[in-house]
Amino acid sequence: MVQRVLLRLRGILVARAYVMMEYDCPSRLLEVACAITPGIEAPTVAPLSRKGWVAIKAMVLRSDANRIMDELEVLGAKGILVMDLRTCRI
Repeated sequence: MVQRVLLRLRGILVARAYVMMEYDCPSRLLEVACAITPGIEAPTVAPLSRKGWVAIKAMVLRSDANRIMDELEVLGAKGILVMDLRTCRI
């Protein structure tokens, strides 16, 4: 039981250090976009109904979020969203 509580507390602390970033990006820029937001293991990439575009989701350090948003905007990403995390396990 103590171990479970410690894992839960660790999850809360990690979640405070990260945010979830989601954005849409032209498929041709996928490799560069993934280099900007590599995520913990790898970003989640899903095709959009708009041909030639993908949706990308990745955890990024909270302290880097504004800089990353700026880089993505310059790259050509659209609909850049940043969401707080409540808890996580990584």
